[in-house]
Amino acid sequence: MINITMPQPDVTITKQDAPELSHIYGFTDFHLIPRDRGGIFMFYNSKGELLFVGKARKLRPRIKKHFEDSVSPIKEHRNEVASIEVCVIEDAVHREIYETYIINEFKAKYNVDKVFFR
Repeated sequence: MINITMPQPDVTITKQDAPELSHIYGFTDFHLIPRDRGGIFMFYNSKGELLFVGKARKLRPRIKKHFEDSVSPIKEHRNEVASIEVCVIEDAVHREIYETYIINEFKAKYNVDKVFFR
């Protein structure tokens, strides 16, 4: 049996109630997400439920794309996202393993690929 431990988030940002300077769906601390580092990211709702898990070679542009892209799996649910957790993981194989593990272990609501629990 393989034991996988959940990585600790390096950055957690939360949607603000009345953000004055926010340009990305209420997240004023978006600049804290690394721009040129690889890793995984998790979107949560206000109840702490996992909505979506993704991976990226460059975290900030990829996460931003989910809020702007018309083909994102969460495009209809962007307003549900209340917090974002980011784990910096440089190794592409490790990112793939963590993403698949987290999607299935914590039953991410809007992930459609790599799902084994349905």
